[in-house]
Amino acid sequence: MYKDNSLIPSEAVRLAALGLLWQGEQSYADLAREIRHFIGRIVGPSLELLGPSLELFKIEGLIEASDPRQPPEAQIMRLTEDGRAELHRLMTTRLRGSLGEVNKLIIALKMHFLNCLPPESQCQQLQLMIEACDKELARLGDLRAYAPAIRKDSYLSSWLELEIAEIEGRRHWFATLAARIETSSRG
Repeated sequence: MYKDNSLIPSEAVRLAALGLLWQGEQSYADLAREIRHFIGRIVGPSLELLGPSLELFKIEGLIEASDPRQPPEAQIMRLTEDGRAELHRLMTTRLRGSLGEVNKLIIALKMHFLNCLPPESQCQQLQLMIEACDKELARLGDLRAYAPAIRKDSYLSSWLELEIAEIEGRRHWFATLAARIETSSRG
């Protein structure tokens, strides 16, 4: 049976929280604020991205207070070993569907925390992003092939060229980064 191993939108919040704590301990309030700020600047306000509360991450054992005796507003949060394992799982999952707003957020989060993975896994993730670009280019190329049948005064063709150029640029950037990581990991 096929199992879809791609991130769903609510997991973007989980990835953000765990990645930020991987970078270092933070107060509960600062962590919540930083997650909201990052997500809001990438995709804007989104009901789809209302993720689970940080309290749930504590209950799941993914994060913990460095001193649980402190009142909640004074607690400094840190990543647990289960949290590290979950971060690794989230970082190594596929992208879902086309390169829409949620996938742009997930790509931004993966780029933000890519160095939490070993170089080989970093290159694998970049290869998945290249494949996502290739799929998007094929989809838009198919639409471009259909575009001549659309009204002649339509701006669709020029818009498609703009979109295709943007994705080709992103694909090239991912490939260049993968090559740089691979070269530096060899010595």
